[in-house]
Amino acid sequence: MPSVTATSRPVNEGWKFTHVGGGEVVKKDEWISVKKFPTTVHVELLEEKRIPDPFIGLNEWDVQWIGEAEWSFKTEFSVADEEASASNADLVFDGLDTFATVLLNGKEILQANNQFVAHRVPVKDTLKSGTNELVINFASAFRQGREIEKQHEKLHLWNGDSSRLHVRKAQYNYGWDWGPVLMTVGPWKPIYLETYNARISDIDIRIDIPGNLTAHVDVQFTLDPPTKAKASVTIKKPNGNVLIGGTNIPVTDSGVAKFKLSRGVYDAWYPVGYGGQPIHAVEIEIADEQQNVLDSKSQKIAFRRARVVQDELIDQEGRTFLFEINNVRIFCGGSNWIPADSFLTTMTPDRYRAWLRLLVNGNQNMIRVWGGGVYEADAFYDICDELGILVWQDFMFGCGQYPAYDSFLKSVEIEAEQNVKRLRHHPSVVILAGNNEAESYKLDLDYSDETSDFRKTNFPARHIYERLLPSVVEKFSNIHYHRSSPYSGFGKPTTDKTYGDLHQWNVWHGSQEPWHNWDILAGRFVSEFGMEGYPNIRTVDYWLGGNKEERYPQSRTMNNHNKADGFERRLELYLVENFKHSFEIESYVYYTQIMQAETLASAYRLWRRNWKGKGREYTAGALVWQINDCWPVTSWAIVDYFLRPKPAYFTIKRELKPFTVGMTRKEKKTFPDELSAAVFTIETVLEVWGTNSTLSEKQATLEVTSFDLHSDWTDTWTKNIVLAPNSSTELFKGDLPGQPKRTKLSEIPKTIIVSARLLDKSGKVLGRYSNWPEPFKYITFPDVKELGLKAQIGSNGESVQLSTAKPIKGIILDVEGEEDVVWGDQAIDLVPGDPQVITTVGLKGREVKVRFLGDGTA
Repeated sequence: MPSVTATSRPVNEGWKFTHVGGGEVVKKDEWISVKKFPTTVHVELLEEKRIPDPFIGLNEWDVQWIGEAEWSFKTEFSVADEEASASNADLVFDGLDTFATVLLNGKEILQANNQFVAHRVPVKDTLKSGTNELVINFASAFRQGREIEKQHEKLHLWNGDSSRLHVRKAQYNYGWDWGPVLMTVGPWKPIYLETYNARISDIDIRIDIPGNLTAHVDVQFTLDPPTKAKASVTIKKPNGNVLIGGTNIPVTDSGVAKFKLSRGVYDAWYPVGYGGQPIHAVEIEIADEQQNVLDSKSQKIAFRRARVVQDELIDQEGRTFLFEINNVRIFCGGSNWIPADSFLTTMTPDRYRAWLRLLVNGNQNMIRVWGGGVYEADAFYDICDELGILVWQDFMFGCGQYPAYDSFLKSVEIEAEQNVKRLRHHPSVVILAGNNEAESYKLDLDYSDETSDFRKTNFPARHIYERLLPSVVEKFSNIHYHRSSPYSGFGKPTTDKTYGDLHQWNVWHGSQEPWHNWDILAGRFVSEFGMEGYPNIRTVDYWLGGNKEERYPQSRTMNNHNKADGFERRLELYLVENFKHSFEIESYVYYTQIMQAETLASAYRLWRRNWKGKGREYTAGALVWQINDCWPVTSWAIVDYFLRPKPAYFTIKRELKPFTVGMTRKEKKTFPDELSAAVFTIETVLEVWGTNSTLSEKQATLEVTSFDLHSDWTDTWTKNIVLAPNSSTELFKGDLPGQPKRTKLSEIPKTIIVSARLLDKSGKVLGRYSNWPEPFKYITFPDVKELGLKAQIGSNGESVQLSTAKPIKGIILDVEGEEDVVWGDQAIDLVPGDPQVITTVGLKGREVKVRFLGDGTA
């Protein structure tokens, strides 16, 4: 007698693939066994060593033919009599990349054209006992896209080929300003055979938690096909014990169970740094009238109240744009996330965990999944749930004017519904945004228009972002929907800094402002900003592939591994404005890294100052572009492809500690005679503030020490302070110690370095920051022999104690050889009397190389 219980098993064995029609690399009718499934063509050809590594040298351009060829995958799988006799049998394709025709036993069962859509195909009548053949033929997504574009219209975009706008495929595959052109193709997600009499086809768990934090849980589930049955629904605690449940729930086509849990009965989920991350499980079991189990499913959930708050501010124009979890307002310091590999089938849960653990270890609490990649793997969101990372999720539309013809809209609607359903139970996912940077030039934009269809305008995709997607999100989830990133709302232009979120690219792009202007460039929530920096020299040497003739910054290979438009001019603009630097590659790497570290730390420091308490959350978040890379490259990433953090990772980590201290120095020029430009006084004003992300006030001592770089003069003062909870606190404003007033521009100011520390009652350093005069290029640094710099290896060989007799700026530590070290800190500013211990993993007592500004290295 066949089993009545639903079963599911992967179809992942015996797969082979071929180049349809053949060629030099794969001959006609040659079928190659795949090494691992799911997979894509590049990955398999690399495993076979039939193509060069596109991550090295200029090899990217030698594999372009793959994305323009046709490919076929096939396998045979056995079906037992019991499976074949089940009432229903489906083949489930979690993801096909991208234009695919599927045949089972010679019969076409599916045509697919959207990488982001899963397909369930009834195959009861096609499946047979014994051996079955499954074939998937893939057309070229690039060529198909060009053909579709010809049938419709060519639309404006930035990054990639314009045909990508018509293709529902990971857009970064077409090339981006940080990534290569690698058009992947193949069965990129698992395939399953499922048999059943009745199955749970959908689970929709809505948890409504109002301000009193009483949880109202609504568990809805659907049966396919409709069947008279009974259900049990149980919510289990993280330890497996039952929290609450219900039995004998009548079901035909659907069922529902409702629960009410008072505050204190359940354990609430919080972002990292604000509480725990207890993950509960909802277990559903369906049985027929004879008590035979038909199907059972389990889904992880957590209890949390999440709101996006857009309130009027107390004393500034505009509104807040902030995230509130369980009635706690959160300053979101985090990163943007792009796909972590050009070949996504190589991404494993362990690699995802390593990336996300780096984020948390860097004191970050939010990640934005950018709209030009993919809706990430389940493992990504599971780990975010577990680690307490808030997720800003874009829909997959990036940097272009997308179409809105009927077939495109239908595909997008299915894509949106599936992915909203897949992500809605994750407590980490707190916002869904319609796109990334939808707006461009010469668009018909009436921001107050809330009624038009938009499909007949020159911004047709506005129909997607303002009509289609919000209706899908509202129907299938309780997640906050935001029309775009960036987006202001309230009838305001997207560039309005006083509403919504902002992509602040006037440092690097745009008007190319000095990074010192981050304070006046602030928005309510800055969801993109960045600065480029070279990766670790070992990563550079990897992509050079041993070609020493190309080992200089302006070489052809180096240019191919920086995809940003005009990067030479932009890098040099910021370097030459701020540093005395050379073009020797190790030094060039060093200076771009320090530049990036200074730029990004400054943004977090200044914007966190704007978080001033309820009603004065002038800046509520900063998400750097970007945390990661998809291949070895020079980009805006703060951690390179091989998970090697750049120095900027550490400066951001310091600025996002629970307690920080910040300073600015600004020159104030006054004219006693308003008719004269020749008579004036220049005063240097120092401002000091502290931040506290905890929910309790913090008593501490502010210690401020000033040094003259070219004499033995010092000045120290202390002050007992109280840092307000979940806020910044202004601590001091006055003359810069040791800096005389100037009455002539020809008077060279002294090189005064100010070190500020926050100390607790025991003398422990809660936060430190050294403020140096800028630009650094004007500084005459002391002779290295005068510095008294010491780098002492700890007794266990896994730490370095740094100390100095004079202030030192921008210390980066390294060792000789290919074997790298995991450093606990980098881009370190050091002052006398404040030694710092840097922890390491893998140092093994080796001698440490020390680079810093003014170290005399070419």
